[in-house]
Amino acid sequence: MPPQGWLDIHGHFYLPQAPGEAEALAESFRAACFMVSRPVTWEVESILRLEKLKEANTYAASLVSKYPSRFGLLAALPTDDPELCLSEIKRTTSTFEIPADGFAVTTVHKGVGLGDPRLEPVCDVLNSRKAVVHIHPNAYAAPTNGRPSPLIEVAFDTARTVVDMLYNDVFRRYSDIKFVLAHCGGVLPVLSGRLALLGTEEWVPNPNDITRKEIEEQLGRFFVDTAATAKAGLQPAVKMVGLENVVYGADCGVPCSTEQTMEENRKDIMDFEAQNDIPRGTILANGWKLFPQAAARVTANDV
Repeated sequence: MPPQGWLDIHGHFYLPQAPGEAEALAESFRAACFMVSRPVTWEVESILRLEKLKEANTYAASLVSKYPSRFGLLAALPTDDPELCLSEIKRTTSTFEIPADGFAVTTVHKGVGLGDPRLEPVCDVLNSRKAVVHIHPNAYAAPTNGRPSPLIEVAFDTARTVVDMLYNDVFRRYSDIKFVLAHCGGVLPVLSGRLALLGTEEWVPNPNDITRKEIEEQLGRFFVDTAATAKAGLQPAVKMVGLENVVYGADCGVPCSTEQTMEENRKDIMDFEAQNDIPRGTILANGWKLFPQAAARVTANDV
């Protein structure tokens, strides 16, 4: 039996900051049109370096080791470089005291999208591991019309990437990877019917001959998290993937989330359950089945 309580699978964190780094972080948000102050000179590319990514994974793993029943780790992968990506998969699953529970990737990392054929060796390994892979939209996309991309652009970014992966045959070839989409899948669930209806028409490029049935089946295999989208996003998400594939995500640790918005989103989840005669807490606890190692750590700590 899974542990009682909620499992939050979508959180962000920052490494402990040296003097000046907090100001640099504030400036990065300001450059992305978030309403923050204290401008300084800073380069976004500096936090995308492999060294920082590895440092973040190592730091997070140390917290999991210290608090095994409280935290888990989705290890970040540098998907712009397949060889380095493979190396980080091996490092985070074989050298940490508690191996990573899964992996986190962005839709586009340094210009390389997840449907890029160069990532096939990475998908081979993830598929052989039956890995959980959380797909997050590109957090570094440029603002649009003076508004930060997390407002609406991230929702379209997720859909564009999934469609690219779909037609590049990623989901058919690597069907043992458990992909989790952030934010109730963005606009993908709303567009899923359109994809099924029109996606195999003659005017749509379809080099791998994906069928309508395969489109529906592959979209239905996704997991989605509830981050910042539950009020209007749950209904189409459940229709696309089923209730059992919806997992809780708070989206904490980023400037677009506050305690108030996270609590309101959590209430929207509970309201959705009540309105649809779903046992209270079902969605909030669904993630335990997706992450059995995390569930085992909690259970062991409770004994």
